[in-house]
Amino acid sequence: MSGVRGVPFASWRVAVRIARRDAWRNKGRSLMVLAMIALPIMGVSAADITIRSSQLTQQQKITRDMGAADARLRSSGMGRQPVFQSPDDDQVAPVHEDSDAAAIQDDTDSVDPRTAIPAGARWITDARAYAQIHTRSGLLETEIREFKADDPLAEGVVDLDRGRFPAAPDEMIATQAFLKSSGLHVGSRVTAYGFGRGYRIVGAYDLPSSLSTEQLTALPGSFIAAYDTARRAAGADVASMDAPDYLVELPGDFTWSQVEHANTLGVTVSSRAVLLHPPADAQVPLFSVHGGREQSAQDGAQRAIAVAAAATIAGLAMLEICLLAGPAFAVGARRSRRQLGLVGANGGDRRHIRAIVLSGGLVIGAVAAVVGTALGIGLTALLRGPLEGYVGTRFGGLALRPAELLGIGGLAVLTGLLAAIVPAITASRQSVLASLTGRRGVRHANRVLPVVGLGAICLGGGVAVFGSMRTDNNLVVAGGSAVAELGMVALTPTLVGMSGRLGRWLPLGPRLALRDAVRNRGRTAPAVAAVLAAVAGTVAVATYAASSDRQDRDGYQARAPRGVFVVSSGTNQGRDLPAVRAAVEKELPVSGRADVSRLAVGSRICDLFSSQKDCGSITVLMPKANQCPMDGPDGPEALSVGQRRALSTDWRCARNGGQLVIDSEGGLLVGGPAVLHALGVRDGAAERALLRGETVLFDRADLDGGRLKLEIDADMSAAVPRNADGSSTGGPTGTVKSLPAHLSGTQQPYGVVAVIPQRTAEAAGMRTVPLGSLFTTSRMPNDSERQALSSDMAKLGTNADSYLERGYEPQGRLVLLALTIFAGLVTVGAAGIATGLAQTDAEPDLRTLAAIGAAPRVRRTLSGFQCGVVAAMGVVLGTAAGVLPAVGLRRAERRHEWTFYHQMIDQGWGDVRDVPHVPIVFPWTTMVLLVVAVPAGATLLAALVTRSRTELARRAEG
Repeated sequence: MSGVRGVPFASWRVAVRIARRDAWRNKGRSLMVLAMIALPIMGVSAADITIRSSQLTQQQKITRDMGAADARLRSSGMGRQPVFQSPDDDQVAPVHEDSDAAAIQDDTDSVDPRTAIPAGARWITDARAYAQIHTRSGLLETEIREFKADDPLAEGVVDLDRGRFPAAPDEMIATQAFLKSSGLHVGSRVTAYGFGRGYRIVGAYDLPSSLSTEQLTALPGSFIAAYDTARRAAGADVASMDAPDYLVELPGDFTWSQVEHANTLGVTVSSRAVLLHPPADAQVPLFSVHGGREQSAQDGAQRAIAVAAAATIAGLAMLEICLLAGPAFAVGARRSRRQLGLVGANGGDRRHIRAIVLSGGLVIGAVAAVVGTALGIGLTALLRGPLEGYVGTRFGGLALRPAELLGIGGLAVLTGLLAAIVPAITASRQSVLASLTGRRGVRHANRVLPVVGLGAICLGGGVAVFGSMRTDNNLVVAGGSAVAELGMVALTPTLVGMSGRLGRWLPLGPRLALRDAVRNRGRTAPAVAAVLAAVAGTVAVATYAASSDRQDRDGYQARAPRGVFVVSSGTNQGRDLPAVRAAVEKELPVSGRADVSRLAVGSRICDLFSSQKDCGSITVLMPKANQCPMDGPDGPEALSVGQRRALSTDWRCARNGGQLVIDSEGGLLVGGPAVLHALGVRDGAAERALLRGETVLFDRADLDGGRLKLEIDADMSAAVPRNADGSSTGGPTGTVKSLPAHLSGTQQPYGVVAVIPQRTAEAAGMRTVPLGSLFTTSRMPNDSERQALSSDMAKLGTNADSYLERGYEPQGRLVLLALTIFAGLVTVGAAGIATGLAQTDAEPDLRTLAAIGAAPRVRRTLSGFQCGVVAAMGVVLGTAAGVLPAVGLRRAERRHEWTFYHQMIDQGWGDVRDVPHVPIVFPWTTMVLLVVAVPAGATLLAALVTRSRTELARRAEG
């Protein structure tokens, strides 16, 4: 090395050459470090390519919407009045706000978009309707589209997968989603219910931006008009919706001034030229009049959050790689200490030693960058189909951003260098004699690092708690949690050392593994810290996601218990209900049925919610003492701020019945105990009350001296008593019926106010009419059963409505799933790497065990427990560290929600019933899997892949 002392680049070339030869000589250790760096780089590059591929360009969005056309014109749906629109046609508002409703009512005819098409343009139509299509199981409500999909103007709107486009009026193409749901295939013949004309499916296609849409496409004029005619002849509702859209091709561009002219005719336009080159905000009347740019600000905030999340993930990836690769380089330097000693003995100084070790990080980092990026590209291409199916939209293509991929590759090189810095400094400080003789010297524990770590935990935890209780800024909570987590990482070596005291109660194998981990904290602590960081992030995201999911679940308003099927008929006095009930019991897995009726008053029995004057009405009379002051004639504006805030805890204002299970006037149902069972009410006292003839009441605000009072107005045209100023007196206007009532402990189940026994209604002189039934099921009905029921009900020609309560359906959380898998892989990988390093570093000890007669399985057992010890330590510490940021963020969100709630109440705009609900839920299942399953799996995996016997080696290895 003395010959290149004065030539820096030459010395680095020599160092790189030595590092490359050393990496090639020690392939096992090099592959292990390479995998540590390449795997996260593969994940980051795959994520980058996936995200960029899923982000469509403006040109791609336009092509999927209007193909090769210059504009898409559609009716505004607001009559013939002029409208304002945004350049992207997502926001539309009437020019005269006060005339909106009147215009729609007075001018029911849809505007023909052709009135806004410029002269000399070529166009094609895009019309849509809904129809019930016969399937293998029954009937399926399907969107029918009339669209010439093979026209050059339509290129890119649909993606033909197989078959061909329709060429005759009796041909259709179907989406893959429709074929899957219906059980049909290309070549099948389809018909619509009540329409004798048949169509053959000649092709299968996808809508690139909506893969889950069930749709059939026919040639223009081949279905909707004829279907509507047949429906009108049968006295049924027609299928067509608004006027069709028009895809327009012009000799030039469809300019913004032409868009504004179309808006004056009640037509909105999505123009290619305007979308690619939008006008300034000052030229858009909608933005100045209606403030249409608020959504853009939200989009900017979401982009900022996405950038921050990406930076955080990249930072954590670098931290974990450094924590894992650093000990590997340190062990490699110790294994190469004789070689490094020879460099020093031949004139090399500390700079050359550091250069050789750093070159190892440079060489492996560069190779890992290439391998990881290549694997990321291959992984994205391999998983493209499943990813598109999961998000429900096609990618715009495999988008490779060279600058971003080079940056990710540079991250691998930088990480390799950073991971080798500490081992390089440590190796350069060893004397030549110690390196040649193999002596490690006396190692002392760092006494400053635990103090720094404990201080960081206290500081970060305090900042996170302060941020969650005193501020609305989530960055304060996130920053404090990050500092606390880094403090936990710094404290890890001390915690690993303290865990050694547990060895006295463990069997031989775990005791040896634990003592080896404690004795070699230099490689154990970083691996534990890496597992800690991965698990902490997963637990934090899982806790936040579980809490958000509970919030969404609690906010979901079901119309019935899950699995309950509801049928109702408010017309024809329920004459078709017996046949409908028989069809439901035939096709669905029914386990119980509760029939309900409704009260009918007036000179004649009318349909439900009929507005004819001789139909009458029923109103529940609430005692004035139980009425919420916010519902007074003057509204909340008549109350002071203090009074409005006080009402937030007033039971009279906390009433919220939710959606009504079945349409009935006043939320009143007539039935027996079976109705309570179907509503999920388990109240024996209420059932006995119904059998005694008492009305079961679910809202104590309606209870008046142990009775329920109903106002029966037999003539809706009767004059309402009014005060001198013209306001209503608030007193009864009709006959008051008083029914004995029993108050149930259940608060308005699914919007039902009361259940009245049949004989009680008859005794009070009130008529009842069959309304519907509530069916409980033994399991959730599947698609085939529901289609069969639709077919049976269509054959009956009934107008009965039906509804199946599916319950809250959580959205798929791809981020949580990805983080859980990532945490598991990092945990097992870190533990496995630490085990491999331990075996490499402690090979002499293992040979000593074999020499003194230890059974071969001891080596396998020791390897498994070494891996399990690292995994268990990291998972337990990571689980504890991950709870803090999630709880802090949820508390900060709760504070923000309450602040907004009080602001709305103070300004008189809010409803005291909308009390913020921000729960904190711990994902115990995820935590148990991490704490128990991951260490156990790591232990078993390490034991299975470890060889039982050692290899023969020379007596001295240097």
